[in-house]
Amino acid sequence: MARQRIALSLEQALSLPYATLRLVHRGWRVIRIEATPTGDMLPGDPNRYIGSKVADDDRRSYFVAPNVGKQSIALNLKDSKGRQALHRIIGELGADVFCCNTLPGRYRAMGIDYATLSAVKPDLIWAGISALGPDYPNVPGYDPILQAMAGYMELTGDAGGPPMLSGVPVIDLKAGDEVYAAIGMALADRAETGRGSEIHVSMLQAAASWLITTLPLLDFGCDRSEITRVGNEHRKFIPTNAYPTADGFIFVAIGNDVQWRRLTELAPFQAIAGEGRKTNDGRHRERAAIHADIAAATRRMTTAEAAGAFAAATIPHAPIHTIPQVAAMDALQGKFTRTSLPDGRFVRLQPKAVDEPGTASDFAFAPKYGEHTADVLAEAGYSAAERAALAEAGVIPAAPMVSNMGV
Repeated sequence: MARQRIALSLEQALSLPYATLRLVHRGWRVIRIEATPTGDMLPGDPNRYIGSKVADDDRRSYFVAPNVGKQSIALNLKDSKGRQALHRIIGELGADVFCCNTLPGRYRAMGIDYATLSAVKPDLIWAGISALGPDYPNVPGYDPILQAMAGYMELTGDAGGPPMLSGVPVIDLKAGDEVYAAIGMALADRAETGRGSEIHVSMLQAAASWLITTLPLLDFGCDRSEITRVGNEHRKFIPTNAYPTADGFIFVAIGNDVQWRRLTELAPFQAIAGEGRKTNDGRHRERAAIHADIAAATRRMTTAEAAGAFAAATIPHAPIHTIPQVAAMDALQGKFTRTSLPDGRFVRLQPKAVDEPGTASDFAFAPKYGEHTADVLAEAGYSAAERAALAEAGVIPAAPMVSNMGV
């Protein structure tokens, strides 16, 4: 039986917890490291205290989904004894990966930089997420800030309206996916070379890599309309838009001239055909009129009637679902992951990104702050007396000192 992979992750917020959740989905043991509190600050990851109370005060609704199936330890890495404990855990547990989303300017002082940790375990894979990468070591970053900085807000919203955020924290999740993918590649490289890797993910650079339909246009003499907000339209393919119906909206995407012909063969849309509209270039010249013509036709149909007509003609379309409607889709049933609350009730979580046969779909509830500190330290060889001394020195919190291991 293959050894269970182990990742230690000094993580908070969303980007890195999402990356390590994907490791949990593959059966990894993920030990999240959180800071000991200073002053009157709440202990651990600030996301613990965001949203409605689910189990207790430090496991609220916003924190649970990215952190199921993980363990939590608390260490004061500003103290040399805390750094020694981390290094001992890495060595004794044989950690495969260490991750962090701390400011790069703090790596060395906290003893978590690649040079320090690779000296502890030479084949360690090290991965860090930061706003702009190690060349900008003291720049903090959150998803909305990076959406503004990377041009995403400039590209989102109505043409005549203000810049807008995406409804999903896409840059957090993009950065997390980059860490997850890079770890996989580093493991493959290590299997061949025996060497570890140092991975730096810049949220800005990761976000800019997705500007593939806009940023390259700068050197092609583009019009400004090609690189700014266009509402729900597509900048190139006409018509693509959200259209009103008698009871809501429907989204239609015409990706080529054949689909346009099939659309205009439908009875409600025959009147919008025209010689100048047969090609996408021609439709560009009449885009505003085309959108108005289609909207006039769809307003006379219910969403279900429009969807039926588009489906019969094999035209890409979709109703604009609410989140409850997404959760009820037949295509997603049987795909959700789950966790059980402390009272035994199961709750649905988002599906895995990709089906992974042979892996679990039910995961332990998100851990309390520092819940596994004593157990992990004991596993790393710390005696009960040594653990008590660390608690007395403030290197670990006193609360989680009850160990199930009896060491």
